[in-house]
Amino acid sequence: MVGNIAIILVSRLDARLHSPMYFFLTNLSFLDMCYTTSIVPQMLFNLGSARKTISYLGCAAQLYFFHIMGGTECLILAIMSFDRYVAICKPLHYTLIMNPRVCILLVSTVWLTGITYAVSEATATLQLPLCGLNKLDHLVCEIPVLIKAACGEKAANELTLSVVCIFMLAVPLCLILASYACIGHAVFKIKSSEGRRKAFGTCSSHLIVVFLFYGPAISIYLQPPSSISRDQPKFMALFYGVLTPTLNPFIYTLRNKDVKGALVNLVRGIFTSK
Repeated sequence: MVGNIAIILVSRLDARLHSPMYFFLTNLSFLDMCYTTSIVPQMLFNLGSARKTISYLGCAAQLYFFHIMGGTECLILAIMSFDRYVAICKPLHYTLIMNPRVCILLVSTVWLTGITYAVSEATATLQLPLCGLNKLDHLVCEIPVLIKAACGEKAANELTLSVVCIFMLAVPLCLILASYACIGHAVFKIKSSEGRRKAFGTCSSHLIVVFLFYGPAISIYLQPPSSISRDQPKFMALFYGVLTPTLNPFIYTLRNKDVKGALVNLVRGIFTSK
């Protein structure tokens, strides 16, 4: 929470960071805060309590919020890779293509798509009948685990989830990889070693976040829920729901001189004013 709040503050307060790259990074930090807040408090309560329960309404609310944030993050990571592609491969047209209006439109579309995906999939999942003892062998209320726990005919839900997740996970990941293939080709054409190092430094942080997030998510959402092993969802949920959002601020600050400089200036300003 502290790391993401710090990134949001420096991106808004430091005029040098008023660019599309940091606008998208601010949105990612806000998403990560909401993402972890939707599951971690309940998870910590259950881990420290003898009765590890959640109400049906609490589970439904967690289901909606968790998937809204997760679906939106899938797409915003793709938008960030497109921003890097334009900055490196089309530098002379960057300010024209990635103008403030386009950036706001892209982020609005991403949020709307993430909300639509989550509401439709979560609502369809909650329509499935739950028979007998409603016990989820999991840390959070998540669509694949709820489908697996439901009884009755659920093949249609599994198929729908797989098809939707192809567009929410596989397609954005392919676009990200295509963007970085073009970026890599352009970077190797740069004659200056300092220029190549700076370009790789800017992109490497985003690539690390992409692989940390997409890898575990694909392993859960692009296979039928009935084939998921017992402990696999727990480990993967901790990975993309807790570990990755926690590491994001460190990855983006420790590998970015501009953000580190803005953080130092912010802390120095706070202590100077005191």
